[in-house]
Amino acid sequence: MTDSGRMAEAFFRDRYNIDGTVAADLIGVAMSRGGDHAELYFEHRQGSNITFEQQHVKTASRTTTQGVGVRVLQGDAIGYAYSEDLSRESMRRAADTAARIASRGDKAEPVDVMHYESANFYTPEAGTLSVPASDKVDLIRRADDAARAYDASIARVDVNFIDELKHVMIVTAGGRMAGDVQPLVRFNVSCLSEREGNRQNARWGGGGRMGMSYFETHTPEMLAREAARQATVLQSAIDAPAGTFPVVLAGGDSGILLHEAIGHGLEADFNRKRTSNYTDQVGNVVASELCTVVDDGTIKDSRGSINIDDEGNLPGYNVLIEDGVLKGYIQDHMSTKHFKVEPTGNGRRQSFKHYPMPRMTNTYMLAGQSAPEDIIRSVERGIYCVAFNGGQVNISNGDFVFSVTEGYMIEGGKVTAPIRNVNLIGNGPDVLRKVTAVGSDFALSDGRWTCGKDGQSVPVGVGIPTVLISGMTVGGTAIG
Repeated sequence: MTDSGRMAEAFFRDRYNIDGTVAADLIGVAMSRGGDHAELYFEHRQGSNITFEQQHVKTASRTTTQGVGVRVLQGDAIGYAYSEDLSRESMRRAADTAARIASRGDKAEPVDVMHYESANFYTPEAGTLSVPASDKVDLIRRADDAARAYDASIARVDVNFIDELKHVMIVTAGGRMAGDVQPLVRFNVSCLSEREGNRQNARWGGGGRMGMSYFETHTPEMLAREAARQATVLQSAIDAPAGTFPVVLAGGDSGILLHEAIGHGLEADFNRKRTSNYTDQVGNVVASELCTVVDDGTIKDSRGSINIDDEGNLPGYNVLIEDGVLKGYIQDHMSTKHFKVEPTGNGRRQSFKHYPMPRMTNTYMLAGQSAPEDIIRSVERGIYCVAFNGGQVNISNGDFVFSVTEGYMIEGGKVTAPIRNVNLIGNGPDVLRKVTAVGSDFALSDGRWTCGKDGQSVPVGVGIPTVLISGMTVGGTAIG
């Protein structure tokens, strides 16, 4: 069986005796006091985490969580309840609680529950959870050895191997039953370089919705050497200048800035509540004509991809901004009703304890026409940013401060000295209007990013080609 939806349905039927008949009964309870919509979200998640510090396994843990979340919608009102107990009685109690919260007084007709086909953008059997811990520790030790061999200054190496396998099943009041089996693996390496009392840290890693095959193309040695390289580069870094400079964002990891400073403003809930800079801007020019931005949940094996969203809709390739013109928002069920548009497959949640909302999957800017080396050559004095460590963003208006973990000066059209203690300060929509060149070298970041919103975290992917921004505030410690 390779259909992830049918695999998930079989899992909940065989383990918990939850089938279409039981699900239809629970939907009936949820809608017994009226409402516009109801859904059930069943989840079973197994995870493991190995932490390796100073050449020893410090912790190794394994967890299992399970439960069902019941949501009932009445206009903009949400009735939500969940149960960690998947007995019939407890699930009915949760459904009745959600129904009471969103009570309208009338009663919906019973529905027949039918299977809805999921997509196939990763292999359900590909998880790493069944791999013996000793094999995972072997990978970790290879990374530790490679990092220490890279440079004599590497004084400390920490490694994390984190993986999970999640079965989900969604049943809606419209009679749709959909499911998915979602593998996820992440491998992180942190290195400390120490020379004459100067200590510099760097962190690198990756992963995705795949199994041990990930390490065939991204070996532990490669990931470790990259973390070690970044840490040692910082040893020779100079203080970053402060002021307004042209900024070149390198392809790949820089996409996190696009995600945080622009992508959140395109989530439909902020626009439905009229708290985004992009409210009422569909059809208007909101960026440089060089910019086309998409959210794409269909990339094979990517960390942000899904076979079905947490409301039971297929993921999509959704063009958000095309040639600088805003084309649409990232939608969930509530917002599609408000804006009278089709689902985009972006209703996501952290777990059964949380209700879904519009969330990004893999968000990126399409490649342009410029050669990356020509973009750098066009800058007389500026900043070249390669890697980031997250930052702070005002989601509603796009104001941001990002910390650059690997950056360089551009002088006379050439990349020169590495810089440290550098922050980028700006406003997402404003920055997107200042894009004056887009490279032909699009790259998707390796799977290491997690998006936070309203206390919920979900895995995402980011990507971008080399991009030139004509002017951005650089928060450094050196004068001009």
